[in-house]
Amino acid sequence: MSLGPRIHVAADFAVGGDVVLPEGPARHVARVLRLGEGAPLRLFDGAGHEARALLVEASRKRVVARIEAIEAGRGESPLSVHLGQAISKGDRMDYAIQKAVELGVAAITPLYTEHGDVRLKGEREEKKLTHWQAVAASACEQCGRAVVPIVHPPIALHEWLRERSETLRLVLHPGSSGALEHSDTPASVALLIGPEGGLSDSEVEAALACDFSPLSLGPRILRTETAPVVALSLMQYRFGDLG
Repeated sequence: MSLGPRIHVAADFAVGGDVVLPEGPARHVARVLRLGEGAPLRLFDGAGHEARALLVEASRKRVVARIEAIEAGRGESPLSVHLGQAISKGDRMDYAIQKAVELGVAAITPLYTEHGDVRLKGEREEKKLTHWQAVAASACEQCGRAVVPIVHPPIALHEWLRERSETLRLVLHPGSSGALEHSDTPASVALLIGPEGGLSDSEVEAALACDFSPLSLGPRILRTETAPVVALSLMQYRFGDLG
């Protein structure tokens, strides 16, 4: 029996209770997938709970699912990684967030850096943040996570550095190596990825002054959206649940 599509719904689940699907998922279920009453769904609340549900209403105006069973979600990494990702243009930031979520990241903070050429203000920043959080939720729907990592509001790199308390702190910096091999399994990790133009010398120095260790990903220069994929894969293999 099919378990049906997997959908994020930020709601409190109760067995026997009804959940009204938000507009986007409702449209996808009723109009794109053309599911009707009695069709199975899998819901997750973004806070670690999964639910098996059945559609009890599927009209153009309203889609309602009834909860049949609730269980703890799976797919969370034992390694807690906070990614500080320099903001990049267009789809590159979406890609970085999507893949970081698939690779088990716990939190993401978009960063303003010296060489970064994206500056967001006011309503534009709010819209972008809402979009990035939706990208994270969509990635969870695909990869099976029941916890949606928070995407924090963008801040300046130096502010983010001052807030760090993770056990292991890594800054991607070409020409250095050994940061992972020489470390014991950490309780938490902060990972800093610079923009397309790279971090400035003063930014790297500021990171090192905040107890960050330089991390190299080999002899080739990786794009800003590729770097977190490689770095997170290595960390999950070394300390987490890959391999």
